[in-house]
Amino acid sequence: MEAKATLHYARISPRKVQIVCDLIRGKDTRTAEAILMQTPKAASELLLKLLKSACANAENNHEMNPDALYVSETYANPGPILKRGMARARGGYARILKRTSHITVVVKEKE
Repeated sequence: MEAKATLHYARISPRKVQIVCDLIRGKDTRTAEAILMQTPKAASELLLKLLKSACANAENNHEMNPDALYVSETYANPGPILKRGMARARGGYARILKRTSHITVVVKEKE
């Protein structure tokens, strides 16, 4: 049995989120929570909130033991890209890509 939490359209690049996802994948939820609280990355706040949500989903919706949970999967897929621009020298134009992410955290119970 698994429980999952997803965040769609987060205004952060999936490449930045993937760095933090790699830190907590495979860890038990208490350790993962401690790692996220001490990580000075913008994505760690989003992932901490998602991890707590996934644990709450596991406990309340699937009657899992909260002490036996671990992070089985976590990944960040690219969402739609907001295309913006900025004026440059000699009448030029530079495109600015504001990337978004769809972040998923899946927790499972240890057997």
